Amino acid sequence: MKVLIITYYWPPAGGSGVQRWLKFVKYLQNFDIEPVVYTVDVLKYPKEDFSLVDEVPKNIKILKQPIWEPTDLLFWKKNKNQKKEISNISNGGFLSFIRGNFFVPDPKVSWVKPSVKYLQEYLDLNKIDAIISTGPPHSMHLIAQKLHQNNKLKWLADFRDPWSNLYYNKDFKQLPFAKSKNKKLEESVLKNADCILTVSNTLKEEFVKIANRVEVITNGFDDEVLQENDIILDTKFSISYIGLLPKQSNPKTLFKVLKELCLENDTFKNDLQLNFIGDISNDVKNEVLSSQLIDNATFLGYVNHQKAIEYQKKAQVLLLLIPNVANNKGILTGKLFEYLTTKRPILAIGPEEGDLSKILNDTKSGQVINYNNHQKLKLEINKLYELYKKGTLFVNPINMNKYHRKELTKELATVIKSLHS
Repeated sequence: MKVLIITYYWPPAGGSGVQRWLKFVKYLQNFDIEPVVYTVDVLKYPKEDFSLVDEVPKNIKILKQPIWEPTDLLFWKKNKNQKKEISNISNGGFLSFIRGNFFVPDPKVSWVKPSVKYLQEYLDLNKIDAIISTGPPHSMHLIAQKLHQNNKLKWLADFRDPWSNLYYNKDFKQLPFAKSKNKKLEESVLKNADCILTVSNTLKEEFVKIANRVEVITNGFDDEVLQENDIILDTKFSISYIGLLPKQSNPKTLFKVLKELCLENDTFKNDLQLNFIGDISNDVKNEVLSSQLIDNATFLGYVNHQKAIEYQKKAQVLLLLIPNVANNKGILTGKLFEYLTTKRPILAIGPEEGDLSKILNDTKSGQVINYNNHQKLKLEINKLYELYKKGTLFVNPINMNKYHRKELTKELATVIKSLHS
């Protein structure tokens, strides 16, 4: 069986967007499914990780076409800054307004028409059994939808994140016509795809209101995080965050609690180390400064995937932050599943009734504390610190095997094959 996978993010792209389908493609052939990948031919992604190129199976077909994004003309003065600080792009300014109202669903929409033409020529000459699209950017689904209609091929649409309910959409200040168009495009994809795939049960509950069939396959971890390396834990009481940290996830209550603890206990202040590894919003940096924690904080910027894994394993405590926005109970950041393998306690701030809380409880890896629960957060950090001082700060996760990328790909293969049953 052969499937065509349409994805914008592909190695050497770095960051979280590339991981899900790189790993699926890595294992699909184990389950008698041959992937053909269609992606962009770009000179430079905003974040790059060339180590991921080695994970692409050597025997698969990769189709590439160049992309011209009209927003390049609008953002030409900011391009250099954008590549450095993706977390600060969505700032609600004039350029965000232009992006949100004139490029629906996203700036990659200009790639739809040429991609349909190119892929139709490929389909005319090559047998494909099903099409898979993954978004965001959700323009990838528009390419797949047209090919699905023209060729009567089965179509699986993967939503790594929501579409119209994506948490930073409000920063685009969309006018009614743009909101309406965005919603109609989303509904059309949900109604017409043979199957919708998504990453959490809460998102499934939303999509199933419109879609005929919705399946959940979470993100996961792969072998590289299971390798036993000679990594020594941080000597300080390190609380480490690894990955993209947008302004919507700024943990203000955490910084207030840490400031209090530092003022109350000089030993705690001397032991505390805050590590931020990745693309961090300026709002977060300013909050650290105003909370008088700057001497306890390190901002290391973006690192490749392998280096990120090292920082995860070295941390005394791993910090996980869910954006403080509406409809956030279904948000499961990709890093969660790699965090689970480290045997380090996870301190999560987010909705206590969401999908994240269920997974942390099921694996016994940590707990979620609500955004403004100052007292509970302070008690939890004190508990973790006491265990650190005793030398007994660690966790032993359970129920982990189901989140291995190979097991998840086995589930995916079952879904794909079922499209023809």
